[in-house]
Amino acid sequence: MSQGKHEDAERLYRQAIGLSPRSFEAARALGVLLNLKGQYPEARTYLQRALSVAPTPVVRHQTTAELALSYAFEGRLDDVRHQFEELRRQQQLDSDAAGAAASARSLGRILLEAGDTDGGRKWYELGYMEWKPQATQPESERLLWELRWRHMEARIASREGKITEAKRLLGEFESIMQKRGHAAEDKELYRWVAGYVAFYAKDYDRAITELTQADLSDPFILDLTARAYEAKGDMTNAREYYRRTLASNVHNLQSAIARPHARAKLSGPSE
Repeated sequence: MSQGKHEDAERLYRQAIGLSPRSFEAARALGVLLNLKGQYPEARTYLQRALSVAPTPVVRHQTTAELALSYAFEGRLDDVRHQFEELRRQQQLDSDAAGAAASARSLGRILLEAGDTDGGRKWYELGYMEWKPQATQPESERLLWELRWRHMEARIASREGKITEAKRLLGEFESIMQKRGHAAEDKELYRWVAGYVAFYAKDYDRAITELTQADLSDPFILDLTARAYEAKGDMTNAREYYRRTLASNVHNLQSAIARPHARAKLSGPSE
């Protein structure tokens, strides 16, 4: 699976389930693989099967999140909301406040990238406020929260067409980076958000410059880079970055947002 040999991986996972029908690991892994292949209804069958035999609350929560992502891959936003809201309720019952906050932020990001800026803001802000460090916690944690808050706010402002506001927030992001010492991970986050703001400002050359210095193992960044090339009329590079998006075998939130878009682009007339 990690090598992108999806057909071989599927055959082996099905053999594993045949040998051990109640294997949580095999059912969950096959569900994840089928999501990556675009076989969403069958993927959810196996993820539900994994949920029925999940050995601990932690892996049950993780699998429920993967089930929610399956609906995100398919663009079924009402089902995405329902699954994340159910997951949050269970996390709260299990006293997993950090997990519940992360689920809210995940839902916020999915809705934002689907064009629902109001819903995206609502859930993003809820997740961030639930995660906000107390005044007694270390400054490093408080600065990290402030950094990521500006990152989120700048992206929302960009999607709302408030480019001046987004650029102001970028400046605040840079100031917080300086307080934190310009850690390497901060620079990657900056490149991502700077490229995002530039893309929605229609400064596609700047977007490409920033994004290609960000984390190019992230399928969302690869897809956004492809979109920037496409917007400036460079379909050769656009198709290359769409292919790189699909070559990524990670199963996460970024993949659920980016992979279906890249697949649709590569299956269209331009390919």
